Amino acid sequence: MVSKKIQTVDEYISSFPPDIQGILEEMRETIRESAPEAEETISYGMPTFRLKGNLVHFAAYKNHIGFYPTPSAINVFKEELSHYNTSKGTVQFPLDEPVPLDLVRKMVLFRVQENLKK
Repeated sequence: MVSKKIQTVDEYISSFPPDIQGILEEMRETIRESAPEAEETISYGMPTFRLKGNLVHFAAYKNHIGFYPTPSAINVFKEELSHYNTSKGTVQFPLDEPVPLDLVRKMVLFRVQENLKK
């Protein structure tokens, strides 16, 4: 990672090796398609989508992609997430497995509905 403060999602993604960039772009596109009205920004140093508040965040780490769809989404999708490491508001998708983009899509759609009810 570069030491200067990342300002855009493009800058964030381009700071990783090409194989990781591809995974991050897939995440970004899946989220964009699922929440086309969401605003893309950087928050907490990671790509963030906002729609009436924070929707989801994602980030790359040494061995996984972190996806942050809030505790409510982790709870609702806990069965489907049972194969992955999760914590209160986070799921870790290992880099040596394909990211379950259909599941990411479902979680984003759930979060969109949740935020629009606010």
